[in-house]
Order: sequence, then C-alpha cells, then structure tokens
Amino acid sequence: MLRVIVVDDELPARQGMRQLLSEHTTVEVVGEASTPQQAVTLIRNHRPDAVFLDIEMHSASGFDILEQLPDPPAIVFVTAHSQYAIQAYDVAAVDYLLKPVRPQRLAETIERLNTRHITAPTVSAAPSLLRIKAGGRTIAINTTSLVLLRADKDYTAIFWDGGSPLLASQSLGQLAIRLSYPPFLKLNRSLIININRLKQVERVGRGQSLLRFDGHSEEFAIGRTAADRLTLFQQKGALD
Repeated sequence: MLRVIVVDDELPARQGMRQLLSEHTTVEVVGEASTPQQAVTLIRNHRPDAVFLDIEMHSASGFDILEQLPDPPAIVFVTAHSQYAIQAYDVAAVDYLLKPVRPQRLAETIERLNTRHITAPTVSAAPSLLRIKAGGRTIAINTTSLVLLRADKDYTAIFWDGGSPLLASQSLGQLAIRLSYPPFLKLNRSLIININRLKQVERVGRGQSLLRFDGHSEEFAIGRTAADRLTLFQQKGALD
C-alpha cells in the first residue's frame, strides 16, 4: 500500500485530490495539510511514501517545505503553474501535475510511484549502478563508490573512488532520481552527498562548514542551511 499525504492551502483542491486518489486501491491517504508548518509536522510524524504537494501557498511554497526536510519522501508537485517544472525536477520530484488534474495523468503518476515503492532497495540490498554519460561514453559506477554529486550548470560533477572527478552530461536532477535516500542525502539544489562516506564536518565560521569524506582528500564547503539539514538528518538517524 502506498501511503500518501496531500498538501494544499485550498480545501476544494485537497478534497478533489482525495477523491481522485480514492479511485486507486493501492493508495492510502494518511493525512492532509493546509499550511507548510502542518505539512512538515505530518511528514515527519507519518513518514509517508509520497506527498502530493502544492507549490504556491499563502505563507510559503512547496519548495520551502522541502528545505525543512533532510530526507523527504517521494514528491509529486500539484500546481496550476507550469513555470516551476524545471525547479521541480531540480529537487528530484517524481512528477509534476498541472491543475485540474486529469484522472489518466494521475494514474500514470500512481504507477510510477508504485514502481518506485516496490523496487526501493532495502538496507541489505545489493549495491546498485549509476550510469552516467561523460566524455562521449556511458560509464556504470557502483553507487557505494560515489562520494558526492555537485551541479555544474546543465552538467554534474561526480566525485568518486575512480580518480579524477567526472563531468556527466546529465543534470543533477536527472541523476538524483536514480539514487537511494539514504544513503544519499540532498543538502541543497546543487549538492548530493553519500552519507555513508562522510567522515567529518567542521564548522569554519560565517555560516560555513567543511565536509570531509573517507578515501577522498578534497574538502567541500557548504552553507548554513545545508549544514543544518545535515545535522537534522544525523539527529534523526540517532533517534531512529
């Protein structure tokens, strides 16, 4: 069963989405929220498999909600505005639905979520491969050898155990949907790290921190928001 939460500041929109979702026997709506604050609390408490998330709300945006979640569930944006599509995929959204949502279009999203849910790797699963396109060839990299991925305009710099960083022709958003969370953690729109490879976090002042990784000599600077997200993730793991 796919456990989902619906987030929208308009009651008719939430009711409409509930009605559409009720047609799918593999989906259970475990909660709904009308404000970003309610959404963050619900997601943290219920840990749903997916969130159907509005973008433009009165007090904040759907992207602001994601900034408060160190390890977000699968996200499906539901909005009346098409201009956020690129930004949505930059945060690895599973899908982007335009209002009014068509039943057939929603069915495609549910199928995608179910496939993702069923095939999600467990802790004991064998390491997976990430196929990247770099230098005119395709390279398959064991995800356990990945240290971090950093956006570089329309490309992605891949730091791994294989030597020099690789510059993938895919965007960070395109690669992000092929990774498992955890062990990967998206710290901001430009950086995804392998939490299993993280060795040390050093605060260096002015809101900056340095990340150091096992088997990798380079240090990586992050800002305060990313550092806070990492701290929250680590605290959550300790509580679990």
